Amino acid sequence: MVRRNLALVVTAALVPLGLVACGGGGGGGGSKSGGGGKTIALLLPETKTTRYEAHDRPNFEAKVRQLCPECKVLYANATQDASKQQTQAEAFLTKGANVLVLDAVDVGSVAPIIRQAKQRDVPVIAYDRLISGQDIDYYVSFDNVRQGRLQARSLVDRLGAAAKGKSIVVINGAPTDPSAGDYKKGAHQVLDGSGLKIAKEYDTPDWSPDKAQREMEQAITAVGKSGFAGVYSANDGMAGGAIAAMKGAGITPSSKPITGGDSEAAAIQRILIGEQYSTIYLTIKKQAETAAELAVAAAQRKSPPAGVVNARVDNGAGRIASALLTPVVVTKDNVNDTVIKDRFLAPRDVCTGKYAAACRETGIG
Repeated sequence: MVRRNLALVVTAALVPLGLVACGGGGGGGGSKSGGGGKTIALLLPETKTTRYEAHDRPNFEAKVRQLCPECKVLYANATQDASKQQTQAEAFLTKGANVLVLDAVDVGSVAPIIRQAKQRDVPVIAYDRLISGQDIDYYVSFDNVRQGRLQARSLVDRLGAAAKGKSIVVINGAPTDPSAGDYKKGAHQVLDGSGLKIAKEYDTPDWSPDKAQREMEQAITAVGKSGFAGVYSANDGMAGGAIAAMKGAGITPSSKPITGGDSEAAAIQRILIGEQYSTIYLTIKKQAETAAELAVAAAQRKSPPAGVVNARVDNGAGRIASALLTPVVVTKDNVNDTVIKDRFLAPRDVCTGKYAAACRETGIG
């Protein structure tokens, strides 16, 4: 796998093409006039990760409605199909989109989308995943290298000094996703000097929980039940797959701390009962709303709102004006003060069935 490390310099199904009508029709792509009545296209990559349909899309659409009631949002999810995403983008450009907000399925295959957008003078905002080597206008995400460091640090701290010299399994995200490469880079910045050994390491296509489960099964077969002390997983879905593999092998998950990311409801439930140690809270609502702010301004040919752009990221084609947010580690100790307090998840989302008692013990509900 070839992955490019990008330098960060901080300076201050076809899923049916959904149409959310918010008043008057949008003008043709690339209109130079300001004001409302614009068309904003949001293209998300997949549905295996629950955040996109549950949080990114509705929060983005709600913020656009608040900022520009007369704007309309065109929406599509590519369900992990890069060619489908290109078709969706082409359809939106034909419909007169004034800006594309693009979370690429495969950042290496989106050049035709960027080229067609630029031919129509339509700004492109890279959402969540940086698009390398292309003339994009903005980038909205989190400090992904820092997220990898935080995930790894949470595991190292949980294992403690007694774990030095012991081995762990590392399950990274999709090799086609530059964010996964950044998480991996950050994780190794911590793990490589921690005194822990890496028994097995995988780059997991499509961030697939099923593939992560098979990888974990392979790792257990190779090193044995006692051959690893914990697991670094880059997101919650893959953590769930790894935990299923451990259970299938007769391993009690609480005996092998495992990380995650995205603060999915299922992961929070696992954290409450001790099956998963940590996750990452990405304040996705803030990310989606920030992207909406940039999208409305770009569609109306206005400058970004003050304070939204806080960084420049080198994507190989230039230093891209960026909005980078800060990830937060979530463990059982701070579930109530993070994802619940911010209403990212409601008690009813996690305090069901066998998890109700753990919620009461943690003060949730």
